[in-house]
Amino acid sequence: MIIAFSVAPTETPDSTAEMAGAVAEAVRVVRESGLPNETNAMFTLVEGEWDEVMDVVKRACAAVAEVSPRVSLVLKADIRPGYSDRIHGKVDSLERYLKGEK
Repeated sequence: MIIAFSVAPTETPDSTAEMAGAVAEAVRVVRESGLPNETNAMFTLVEGEWDEVMDVVKRACAAVAEVSPRVSLVLKADIRPGYSDRIHGKVDSLERYLKGEK
């Protein structure tokens, strides 16, 4: 499965600096998980089995909760058993279509 999620503090004393630091700690949790992942301006993607992916999301939320008593989480999942490396495969398929290939 692939999870796209965004986690951020909703209450911080110094909003800009504290928010960036908290989000960085959440991304660090994801990167140290060893699971395939990517981070962009809006979401972090992480791919793996249900329990391991959800554990990473839970730990990322806990990292943000260390600086904020309230945490915002947005999550979207693509659950497709039997498939792997869909983080890259989905984009590769799209790029082929954009080039006029199928």
